Amino acid sequence: MTTTHELTAVRSHGRPIMLWLVSGLVALTFLGAGGAKLAGAAAMVDLYNRVGLGQWFRYFTGVLEVGGGIGLLMPRYAFYAAVLLAIVMVGALTAHLTVDSDSPVPAVVLLVLTVTIAYLRRP
Repeated sequence: MTTTHELTAVRSHGRPIMLWLVSGLVALTFLGAGGAKLAGAAAMVDLYNRVGLGQWFRYFTGVLEVGGGIGLLMPRYAFYAAVLLAIVMVGALTAHLTVDSDSPVPAVVLLVLTVTIAYLRRP
C-alpha cells in the first residue's frame, strides 16, 4: 500500500522533471523558429514582407526567440525568458489574426506554454 508521504515524494520529483521536459521542448521550438528567421528562410522572409515592418523586425524577433530559447534552459533566467517569449507570442498571435492566413494555433499553444513556464518559474 502506498502512503501519502510516498505519493508526495513522487509528485515532488515528477514536477521538476516535467518542467524541464516542457522547457526543453519549448526552447528547441524557439531555437528552431528563431534560427529560421535569422537564417533568412524563404517562408520567414515572405511572412515579414506581409507583416510590413521590414526585415529588420525578422532579425529582431529571431534574436529574441533564440535568446529566449537559451534562457529557458538556464534556471536563473528561465522566468524572464518565458515572459519575453510570451510577449513575442502575443505579437505572433496578433500577426496571425490580422495579416497572416496561417493557423494561429501554434502561437496560442506556445503562448500557453510560455505563460505556464513563467508561472512555475516565478521568483
